[in-house]
Amino acid sequence: MKAILLSLAALFVAAAPLRAAPAPDAPVYVVPVRGQIEGALLYVLRRGIAEAERQNAAAILLVMDTPGGTLDAAGDIVRSIQNAKPPVYTFVEKDAFSAGAIIALATKAIYMAPGSVIGDALPILMTPFGGVQEMSEGLEEKAVSAVAALVRSAAQNAGHDPELAEKMVRRELEFKIGDEVISPAGRLLTLTADEAARPGKEGRPLLSAGTAADVAAVLESLGLAGHPLVEMEITSTEKIARLIAGAAPILMILGFLGIYIEFKTPGFGLPGILGATCLALFFWGHHIAGLAGMEDLLIFAVGLALILVEIFLIPGFGFAGIAGIALVLVSLVGAMVRIVPGGESWVPVWTDLQVPIFKTGVALVGTGAGALLLGRFLPRSRLFGRLALSSATSAADGYTAAPDSAALVGKTGVALTALHPAGSARFDGERLDVVTAGEFLAAGTPVQIVEAHGNRLVVAQRPPA
Repeated sequence: MKAILLSLAALFVAAAPLRAAPAPDAPVYVVPVRGQIEGALLYVLRRGIAEAERQNAAAILLVMDTPGGTLDAAGDIVRSIQNAKPPVYTFVEKDAFSAGAIIALATKAIYMAPGSVIGDALPILMTPFGGVQEMSEGLEEKAVSAVAALVRSAAQNAGHDPELAEKMVRRELEFKIGDEVISPAGRLLTLTADEAARPGKEGRPLLSAGTAADVAAVLESLGLAGHPLVEMEITSTEKIARLIAGAAPILMILGFLGIYIEFKTPGFGLPGILGATCLALFFWGHHIAGLAGMEDLLIFAVGLALILVEIFLIPGFGFAGIAGIALVLVSLVGAMVRIVPGGESWVPVWTDLQVPIFKTGVALVGTGAGALLLGRFLPRSRLFGRLALSSATSAADGYTAAPDSAALVGKTGVALTALHPAGSARFDGERLDVVTAGEFLAAGTPVQIVEAHGNRLVVAQRPPA
């Protein structure tokens, strides 16, 4: 029975479809992974993968030199690599630390330039000002456990040693081959090009498939030397978008403060234009970075419209204003949340929302502080003096908002139009706009002016003589 099963298994393996050899003219796409790894880089890498798939590329080569980056961005990039149709390889030019090492472990093979280094994927917590923040023991274990699972999964899927990958995250482990200790307990695993290419388990290379001087040497090792090379370039627009994504709280603060100043000063001028421009840059940058969709901009527009309706059309502040503020906040957070196409669900999880909510909170606090400062110092500034009257106007100086109509009280006339409650009436041959106290009066009804408040004349039905 055992022999039969083995024979069937052998037949199944022999009959299993193998990946067809790439066409001689199939291109090889070279995608740069340089600098900090963050959410906007996901857009660049997705663009490269999508283009390579459309062109039936023979392979994708990531050229890497990075100190690391955010874990959530690395996780999204790992999933994009695993779902890519062409095989993906990595060439480490100089450094592949932290998130870079995790991404490299997700590729089919890793090549390293002489003197390059890979490893040290221990997660760290950054402060809003760029410093490293110490984590509690429980929080550190939770973060390390999540990263360890990610690197094990990436390594197993790509055919690398999962124990070696986990040693890049957990310093308490010991990694050895046979009796030789490669990395003792208490240290994170970091490998040079020579160390990564040394023999590992079962005679295979420890991590690196080979040391190569440049991209051409890597393609020679992969048997792809004769294929056309397509080098992906990060466009100026994408570079700007990555900067905008990083400066999201500043743009939100400037945008909100510009609108705040516009509401506090008459007309529509430079502050309103600058505020609207900052918010437009915020959504444009995150859209180009592959984070925000048009639905986020639509939600923001609907929320802003509800706020304006509440301010100008509805007395008090109620449902429309609250709903408008909620939609604006949802749109801002949603614009910064990564939704990876082809994922299992479009609904973000809490880990996806933490950073966007934090950035939005920073923007709201900054806007509040800025509004308090502007409310205190703006009225004294030279700019405000040009936008608003510096002295009061009074009736004693000849300034009046409306003519004095007190002498009209008691005059009688006839309603020219139906009054419900506003309309017009004729008094001593003069047509005047009038309003009732709330009752309906038909056209032709005799009326009498009972109150006069500037241009507002209140009439009532004239009692019979």
